[in-house]
Amino acid sequence: MSRLVPSAARLRPQGVPLAYGALAFLVAGAVGVTPLVYLGARALGADRQTWNLLSARAIADLAVDTALLAFGVTGASLGIGLPLAWLVARTNLPARRLWGALAPLPLVIPSFVGALVLEAGLAPHGLAQAVLEPFGVQALPEPRGYLGVLLVLTLSTYPYVFLLASSALRSIDTSLEEAARSLGLSSLSTFARVTLPALRPALVSAALLVSLYVLSDFGAVSIMGYSTLTTAIYIRYESLLAREAAAILSLVLVGMAWAIVLAGGRSRGGRGVVYRSGPGSGRMPPPVQLGRWRWPAVAFPASVTLAFLAGPLAVLAWWTVAAAPADSSFRLSWGAAASSAWISLLAAGVATVAVLPAAMLSWRWPSPLSRFVERLTLLPSGLPGIAVGLSLVFLGARLGSLLYQSVGLLVLGYVTRFAPYALAAVRASLEGVSPRVEEAARSLGRRPARALVAVVLPLARPGILAGAVLVFLKTVTELPATLLLRPIGFETLATEIWQGTAVGAYSTVAPAALLLMALALPIVLLVGRRTSWELAAPG
Repeated sequence: MSRLVPSAARLRPQGVPLAYGALAFLVAGAVGVTPLVYLGARALGADRQTWNLLSARAIADLAVDTALLAFGVTGASLGIGLPLAWLVARTNLPARRLWGALAPLPLVIPSFVGALVLEAGLAPHGLAQAVLEPFGVQALPEPRGYLGVLLVLTLSTYPYVFLLASSALRSIDTSLEEAARSLGLSSLSTFARVTLPALRPALVSAALLVSLYVLSDFGAVSIMGYSTLTTAIYIRYESLLAREAAAILSLVLVGMAWAIVLAGGRSRGGRGVVYRSGPGSGRMPPPVQLGRWRWPAVAFPASVTLAFLAGPLAVLAWWTVAAAPADSSFRLSWGAAASSAWISLLAAGVATVAVLPAAMLSWRWPSPLSRFVERLTLLPSGLPGIAVGLSLVFLGARLGSLLYQSVGLLVLGYVTRFAPYALAAVRASLEGVSPRVEEAARSLGRRPARALVAVVLPLARPGILAGAVLVFLKTVTELPATLLLRPIGFETLATEIWQGTAVGAYSTVAPAALLLMALALPIVLLVGRRTSWELAAPG
């Protein structure tokens, strides 16, 4: 069965197991403290001239522009991802298994590739104009500035909302919804009063990930000509004489990220939490019958797929076909694809396991200290990749050959960057598990680790798998940390794409980007199957 209990009534057991606390603090220290130590050391080394070059008005303007972009992209992603998740998970939408498999795929399109595709596709004599010209369309608006980067980053982030919301929709017990409808509530009232409170932890976690991603993005905002704190940081990092200024701006970004994490923590709380007490209680309800709206409803996922997946694919295919006959260097980077696959799988596994103690600590033993550990672990996802990468180069250089330019340091960089994605997904999934089931297992003689593995993790499995796939998909597209931390000669598809982009070699960019999407497809389908994305009811 499931229960809706007030947050204040949640169990607050005493006696945190030493292993949970020690591991959570270790991960938080490695993930959250290392970049802050580097940035703090750099900022303290700034001289008076550096401080004079940093105008308070300019910093404030950059912070406002960054905040407006984060707010807009978060709203757009929630507006797309939540309805799409509900249609796929809870209705008799035609071909919903197909839409469920296609919806997360834009995650594997790097934001800078998405920006290039949008700019090239809508540019004069681009693909979109070539298609629309027979209909009298002679020119299209230039996709630059705020609206252009809003569109590109929405493409990159709405899958976070879809993944976490669809996972939550399939994990929550529906007996409360059935009880509400039996008492005469309409479907809309039931959704607003019962389903949304159960979805709130997942939606808050997704909004956190989207907002922090926008804070850290550089590729899309630079190509679209929109100035943010991240572009200012990158410009200063390019100059060896301005790295102290870049560190100061990075600390401003840390402050914004911390504010977002604090706001997310407050939003996660509320009047109640829907708990599941066993795997069987999370049965799927009969699909909502859309009736005469069944086929018109297909227009929404079809439009999303067309705009955010088919469109970029068409431009990449166009580049490939146009460039291949004339470019003798055309090739598929199978070695880079293999490197991307195994390093991303390794990073996804390490990150997901690493965040379990922090997630358990904040879920089972809520306190100011456990919330601080959770927020510290979330913090690096709001930092630009170059800041995280340079902090680990700083660390690796001081540890000598043990870590410097090693696979271990590269994996640590990925875990530092993307463990927050796994933590957000796991934490949202744990919110639906009653602490009483873990307490019951402990009362029957199970040790904390056994109770976690045998009872809690099976109930939280959809969110754990969603977190792993998020880390995998972000790792395969990560560029700055890879360039700074990779061993000599180690190439990934992201570095291949970057090298082609730098010299305008679209014949290299397009095949590598298409291969990147093909690489991610089996992972998305596998995780979708394991988390019941393929539903028993006919689609």
